Amino acid sequence: MQNVITIDGPSGVGKGTLSLQLAKKLGWHFLDSGAIYRAVALFAEKRGVDLEDEVLVASLAAALPLRFEVVGSALNIYLEEEDVTHKIREEKTGNKASIVAKHPQVRENLLQRQRDFAQAPGLIADGRDMGTVVFPSAKLKLFLTATAEERAKRRHKQLLESGICVNIEQILSEVEARDERDRTRSSAPLIAADDAIVIDTSKLGVDEVYASAWKVIKERFF
Repeated sequence: MQNVITIDGPSGVGKGTLSLQLAKKLGWHFLDSGAIYRAVALFAEKRGVDLEDEVLVASLAAALPLRFEVVGSALNIYLEEEDVTHKIREEKTGNKASIVAKHPQVRENLLQRQRDFAQAPGLIADGRDMGTVVFPSAKLKLFLTATAEERAKRRHKQLLESGICVNIEQILSEVEARDERDRTRSSAPLIAADDAIVIDTSKLGVDEVYASAWKVIKERFF
């Protein structure tokens, strides 16, 4: 088995925060696969390519000029050497990423790029199909979940704190629509791997999620 821990789940469950915490604690590499798909969507738009055009989007994905840079507890993301860290995290970018991610050829063209992140001493892989498709032999698979309502509340709070006023009902609708796309796509749908440990974060704080995951990691690795 590879020295890989996969952390899958829908948006808003705390995957990114937990993944960065664990990568820092263990001194392992970190893969934010969602950021890659978001970057593909941004790159396609920048080139004027229709996100529904699988062939053209897949060709862009194959030569994506993307670079990650971990600084302290943060991840900086560069597309064609432009810092797109904040743009990548916008809600509209996430929704567009969900569109390009449904294309089988796009996923195929990004598969090896993601697997190349698995280097010594180990890798924390954050995504939606890390444990089912990208790293099926991972030593530990975690699947984080939370209700759509709770995830919409979290996103609403984040946006308000950023000075962005948005209707929570609209956010909930977008969360549910994205979940539906991710669960029903023909290629690598969003599901927990059979051997994944599921953690419901609906009523857990960041520290509690970390404690639950670390308990499992200590049992499995140490």
